[in-house]
Amino acid sequence: MPTQHRAIQSRQALIRSAAETFLEKGVPAAGMVEISRRARLSKGALYFHFTSKDDLTLAVRDAALEALQELEDTFTRSTQPLTIAVRDFTTALFGRVESDAVLRAGLQLRPETAPGLGIYALEQRWYALFLDKAVTCGTGGPTGPHATDTEPRRTAQLLTSIVVGLLHLGSEDGTWWDHEGIVDLWALLPAAPGRIPAAVPAPAQLPAAG
Repeated sequence: MPTQHRAIQSRQALIRSAAETFLEKGVPAAGMVEISRRARLSKGALYFHFTSKDDLTLAVRDAALEALQELEDTFTRSTQPLTIAVRDFTTALFGRVESDAVLRAGLQLRPETAPGLGIYALEQRWYALFLDKAVTCGTGGPTGPHATDTEPRRTAQLLTSIVVGLLHLGSEDGTWWDHEGIVDLWALLPAAPGRIPAAVPAPAQLPAAG
């Protein structure tokens, strides 16, 4: 096996090992020796790739963000109507969170430890993502933008609130991430874009989680 490929595999194994250890013990209690042993690598190999636990924590954050970006790119490419595309994004997101320890650990890192993955940051990220698709494709389907931006903004606010709310609830009770449950929830949404309630707060008004 080429040396460069082995190095990439070792780095990925250490990131995955760190994520699993963070999930089990929390970042403060996770030891570098334990992380290297879990990855079946030497302590020297660990420090070859990462100079400190802070460096390794940021690598977990970056890998989690990369996983999120993959899901978001799939959403952007979707030709489904906005609400269905967001539903599919939501089920794919929670399926990935449950199966991918690195993404799950990244989402549990404290915002000050790993900027970009806190609830407030995700609110802003997904609101912008959903709004862009709403403005580009329209809230009712890929048939062209609406005459005003009122409905796209309201729709993006509502959908962001649902996704972020489910993410928060599911972190305590995984049944909130059940695929069938999400599909059933989506079936309760107003069928017509104009019936979406106007009183949904914008992400900037929601409290950040710490």
